[in-house]
Amino acid sequence: MVPSFRKFVGMVVLVIFVVVYALVAMVIGDLKLQQASPLVQVAYFAVAGLVWVIPAGAIIWWMEKGGKNRT
Repeated sequence: MVPSFRKFVGMVVLVIFVVVYALVAMVIGDLKLQQASPLVQVAYFAVAGLVWVIPAGAIIWWMEKGGKNRT
């Protein structure tokens, strides 16, 4: 795959992933944690706010994998 096209596809996938992930995390937090204590809610949203970085990093790694050899 051409590197510029790979980066375009990766960018589109990354934007879609982040939007869907944020919506799903909000819905889960709203529906499942309504009766939970505020501390549990803060902990959930703190973890959910950081977990998206792992798959996003994988997408960015895939985008850069096809680039030029760097020395």
